[in-house]
Amino acid sequence: MARYTGPKLKLSRRVGVPIVDTPKHTSKRQLQSNGMHGFRGRRLRDYGIRLNEKQKVKYHYCVQEAQFRRILEQAGGKPGNTGDLLMQLLERRLDNAVRRAGFARTIWAARQLVVHGHIRVNGKKLNRPSYEVKVGDVISIREKTQKLAKEAMESLAGLEVAGWLEVNPSELTVKVVALPTTDQIPFDVNANLIVEFYR
Repeated sequence: MARYTGPKLKLSRRVGVPIVDTPKHTSKRQLQSNGMHGFRGRRLRDYGIRLNEKQKVKYHYCVQEAQFRRILEQAGGKPGNTGDLLMQLLERRLDNAVRRAGFARTIWAARQLVVHGHIRVNGKKLNRPSYEVKVGDVISIREKTQKLAKEAMESLAGLEVAGWLEVNPSELTVKVVALPTTDQIPFDVNANLIVEFYR
């Protein structure tokens, strides 16, 4: 299936929670369904609850089903809690690190910066949003794009940078200082339900 290119607010409405931290997505009025009486919804069964949790994470990180399954298999092959490892692998994606650093307002904007070749990792150009950043990696922005990144950082003035990243705003660089932990993910999700969905 091709990547979803329609209105992003529909995705937030579909799962019932904001998938992006922008006012458009976080306002209660926008998350309510349209119509004269609104959509009261129906009670989800176990399958529906697990599916909803999976969709929330897929939309939040902007990954397709095949990619998501691959990341889950990768997490399942490592020792430890599969749900926590899944979230850690998703959090370590390059497009997500750019978003968490505040260089872009949304995951879609961060993804575009990466795909268009504006991001450097350890001085090398990388255009793969799925690249897995490692501890010690330094992410920087191409000179021509630095104005755009500064504007994004100014618009996200109150943004709290993730604890596993160290941002240098003057040079517009980010250093990965640690691996992300589940409590550093600013998104309410039960990863164990996702693992159960695939079993």
